[in-house]
Amino acid sequence: MSTISNEKYEAVIGLEVHAQLLTKSKAFAAVSSDYGNAPNTQVTPLCLAHPGTLPVLNENHVNYTIKIGLATNCQIAEKSIFARKNYFYPDLPKGYQISQHETPICYDGYIDIEVGEYEKRIGITRIHMEEDAGKSIHDQDPFHTLIDLNRAGTPLIEIVSEPDLRTPQEAYAYLRKIRQIVQYLEICDGNMEEGSLRCDANVSIRPRGQKEFGTRTELKNMNSFRNVERAIAYEIERQIELVESGGTVVQQTMLWDTAKMETRLMRTKEEAHDYRYFPEPDLPPVRVTSEMLEKVKQELPEMPDVRLNRFISELGLSEEDAVTLTDGKALADYFEKSLSLLNEPKAIANLILTEVLRILNEKSITISEFTISPEQLTELISLKLEDKINSSAMQEIFNEMLESDKRPATLAEEMNLIQVSDSGFIDPIIDQIIADNPDEVARYREGKKALIGFFIGQVMKQSRGKANPKLVRERIVQKLEE
Repeated sequence: MSTISNEKYEAVIGLEVHAQLLTKSKAFAAVSSDYGNAPNTQVTPLCLAHPGTLPVLNENHVNYTIKIGLATNCQIAEKSIFARKNYFYPDLPKGYQISQHETPICYDGYIDIEVGEYEKRIGITRIHMEEDAGKSIHDQDPFHTLIDLNRAGTPLIEIVSEPDLRTPQEAYAYLRKIRQIVQYLEICDGNMEEGSLRCDANVSIRPRGQKEFGTRTELKNMNSFRNVERAIAYEIERQIELVESGGTVVQQTMLWDTAKMETRLMRTKEEAHDYRYFPEPDLPPVRVTSEMLEKVKQELPEMPDVRLNRFISELGLSEEDAVTLTDGKALADYFEKSLSLLNEPKAIANLILTEVLRILNEKSITISEFTISPEQLTELISLKLEDKINSSAMQEIFNEMLESDKRPATLAEEMNLIQVSDSGFIDPIIDQIIADNPDEVARYREGKKALIGFFIGQVMKQSRGKANPKLVRERIVQKLEE
């Protein structure tokens, strides 16, 4: 696809994010909603749409939705009503999905995002509760589509943004911020690959300066943050090229093809009336009392932006380091646990941001799967701060700790990496090196002070890295300047 200048056009983007909630049971049935169990083992007669079964609302579905509503500055409706969204699909046994239509529980919110050098406020139109459908599996049988109803009835929230996003980069930043918030609230694990966080994008273009929106297309099948960004960028270019060549954008649903890195037609877009929404007759209205609201407010954790600012202002971390540490709640918690054991924020941050993150990336694991505890990590840092080991020894011990449950101090002893800070050991080595290098001594005393590095290197070599470099420097300077 040719690249056409976007200076003439402006994109208008809105995101619809579905988050699967971490409740113990489904939205309307007392059965586990855990991911990954054998197909069709987590079902009840309600999930299978047996006649006469009635839904019962999961209280935590409401509480978790109120949590994210408060965290995204939404208004919380005192009364909201469930609705039936009617459509046929093989993995939807009832023939309808219980959702909310005209009365969402949360509305008129916003979040602030950062993109490069600028900040932007993105409006949130609504957050509403609904249930998930089952799963159709197309690649395990050459002749049939298989149906797994474990996911049917899993509690979801849908977060609908205002059409305030203008670039793929803003959409990427917004989606990451939503994931960060649901993870901090511990209401969703935010895993796009497993489908617990899903995103659809509405994309249109318009000439710059025009207020009216253009015809939009909906993008689906984007299973990573980067694919959301790529799909939106592609669709913007596709629409611009279409309009520039004299065509017209048609309201359609497009699929993102990760193999071809392009969007392709899925279906002509349905309108809301196609779903024949009507109030759910088997569920009463949801009423949020002031007592409920206050209780949920008390349960809210420190949110990522607040934590970020605290790490910078109180702990003295750089903005870049604080952003990385607070990106995920689990990593920030690991850092804070370490800090509670050793009040050395910069030293702890440095080791986490270099070695710990390196291992997480290499092994594709999360911090919760990392084998070195905060207690072990801070003991290792303490050995370095107390000059008992040097930087290279710290690296060696860290690598050994990945495979051993022994204490860092024990490993340092066993690996013969403890630094010697005894002048009785160091002085004879220095004396011998000074005696063996009279030319360098003379040049140092004539003002070539950079030669201190030569002498330190020689001592470290002779001591096989055991000598404390700080003490070595002090003793060499004293002896050379006597």
